[in-house]
Amino acid sequence: MNWSDPMSEESAPEDGVSEEEMLMVEDTEQESDQALYHGDSGELSLDARRVLVQLLAGPSLDGQRHSKLWPILIRDEAAIRSRLSNLFLQLVIDRDLQVAFTRQAETGDLEVPRLLRRANLTFLDSILLLHLRQRLTQAEAHGDRAVISTEEIVEFLGVYEQVGNTDRALFEKRIYASIEKIKKHSILRKIRSSEDRFEISPTLKLLFSAEEIQALTRIYHDMRAPEGLSEQDDEMQSGEDHE
Repeated sequence: MNWSDPMSEESAPEDGVSEEEMLMVEDTEQESDQALYHGDSGELSLDARRVLVQLLAGPSLDGQRHSKLWPILIRDEAAIRSRLSNLFLQLVIDRDLQVAFTRQAETGDLEVPRLLRRANLTFLDSILLLHLRQRLTQAEAHGDRAVISTEEIVEFLGVYEQVGNTDRALFEKRIYASIEKIKKHSILRKIRSSEDRFEISPTLKLLFSAEEIQALTRIYHDMRAPEGLSEQDDEMQSGEDHE
């Protein structure tokens, strides 16, 4: 049968109903009870859709910054988790920290398309993330906010400067580039009352386990000056990023 053939007289709509009118009826029938606009077939409420969009836009949904969305996420977690699974994404939630984000699902040998990009991190990026993760752990142990300044970051990363480097300005430029990259992904949040002090996002706690922290700490400790960096632009693969 040729599906592009026009309707025969035997299959023509009855009672003078046009094909256009039939299509309009079909569109209406496909709209769900949660329809928000013409042709909408979505099944989530308006608030739940906003939660889903925030998770997909990333980098995270934070109970402090997104106080209206957080309770909706908890209420509709199962439905939202199901929608993300359709995209081969996993929902990660820490109820104590009130932080949630998505990451690529572990699908084993099953080849699936990747919606999230992988972030290329330089050595300095990786070192900075590790340091911020350690500062976050220390602050939480003392019941304090995890706060760090630009000056502290520059001083810490300075020990990884390559021995014999004659271009200090270029090295500092790389440091500031790393800071800006981390800020872009909302790991560092500027404190309103200060120009160069930041609060470390609790999201970072979910990205590195305690075992990974210990292993990376040993590796990076061995790479500190005076040996320094053999290749500062070596890139490492990080976890997923919307970003």
